[in-house]
Amino acid sequence: MLASLLTAALAVASAAPEVQVVGVIMAHSPERSVAILRSGGRTRVAGVGDRAFGGRLVAVAADGATLEFGGETVRIRLMAVASAPPPIAPPRPHPSGAPADPATPARALEKREVERRLGGEIPRILAETTVVPVMQDGQVTGLALTRIPEGTLLVEAGLRAGDVLTEVNDTRIDGMATLIGLWPRLQNASELRAVVLRNGQPVSLSLTLR
Repeated sequence: MLASLLTAALAVASAAPEVQVVGVIMAHSPERSVAILRSGGRTRVAGVGDRAFGGRLVAVAADGATLEFGGETVRIRLMAVASAPPPIAPPRPHPSGAPADPATPARALEKREVERRLGGEIPRILAETTVVPVMQDGQVTGLALTRIPEGTLLVEAGLRAGDVLTEVNDTRIDGMATLIGLWPRLQNASELRAVVLRNGQPVSLSLTLR
């Protein structure tokens, strides 16, 4: 019995420090909140009750998350952003030169409304959105959104099924980990700019958060 307890304690001590909480998405219902976890160079989006990196996510708070490893709970604080992002200028042509899509004009939403809707829509977005890496010369050059749930913020932001997401706020999207890793910085942004390949042509999308 003592040996089992020591083994469990050592497992917790060795596993917990390897897991970092790099972002959280708070919902009105605590059980619908989501944590963005990172360990060993891999990133995972987990909801309360999901298993990730050898543990189970049991709670999400604004400043971190609680995971259970081998029957022991471990509180992991949200990683601080190394530096605040620079102020974002008003809408401007994207450096890639991608023109705006006339059928998808720039949009503006209230930040509070976006947070409220995310709380209810995140489970559906995670369950119904299908993302496939697009490869070129052995490198990921974007993420193809082969399925997007209708009526969600993704659609309202201008994304469509079939789009290939290549840039977000001047960061090239070379994998799912890069996209998820942007989350802490995007939480402080007042504008979201994306470049997507639509029907083979690059177009820019812009969403202002008031």
